[in-house]
This record gives sequence, C-alpha cells and structure tokens, in this order.
Amino acid sequence: VQLQASGGGSVQPGGSLRLSCIASGVTSDYYAYSVAWFRQAPGKEREAISCLKTTGGATHYAESVKGRFTISVDNPRNAVYLEMNDLQPEDTAVYYCATDTLYRPTCWVAAGHYDYWGRGTLVTVSS
Repeated sequence: VQLQASGGGSVQPGGSLRLSCIASGVTSDYYAYSVAWFRQAPGKEREAISCLKTTGGATHYAESVKGRFTISVDNPRNAVYLEMNDLQPEDTAVYYCATDTLYRPTCWVAAGHYDYWGRGTLVTVSS
C-alpha cells in the first residue's frame, strides 16, 4: 500500500488549501482504522495536527489548527482530505498523511503508531 499526498502549494495569509491523500495498491487485508495528518516545519519536530477514526468518525485536532482545519475521509476512494482555511505563516510545513491499520481506542497517538505514510506535500504561507 502506498499513500500519495498532494494539494500543497504557496498561499498568502488567510488563504485556503485542500490536501488529499490517496491510498493505492490496497489489498483485501488492508484497513485503516485511523487516518491522520502530521506536519513538520523547518527545524522542528513532526507534529500531529489532526486524526480521524474511520470506525465511528471521531476526530481530533491540535489546538493550533482547531477551528481552521477539517479532516475527512472518502472510504470508497481510499482517500483522506485536509481542508485548511485561514492559513498563517506558522502553518508553513511539509504535511504528511498516515494510516494506522491497528485498532486503538483513539486515533490521537504518537506518530510511531502509524504504519503507512505518504511522502509529504509542502505548504508555504507567506505574503
């Protein structure tokens, strides 16, 4: 299974972007119980910004993006999306999608628990 993230780009503060993450090569024994978006800004550690449990639909957001970002899934398309509004310079980072094929009570877990990762898409916010 491979995850391909796309949709990054350069926007001005206050702008919007929609990131997509498509899983390919999905086999019958693959099921993503959780999907998540992480980001890594220059010189900083990777941080979780949002996740969603595909069973039940519970979502979690980092405080820094709550109210501005929305995570969603399209299960038939094996796709995960991140709608990002009111982008600010501090949102500049490489954004990664990830899936966890192990059931857990919550999707808000450390990055190391996610077993499939996309290669990242760059988001740059500047005036």
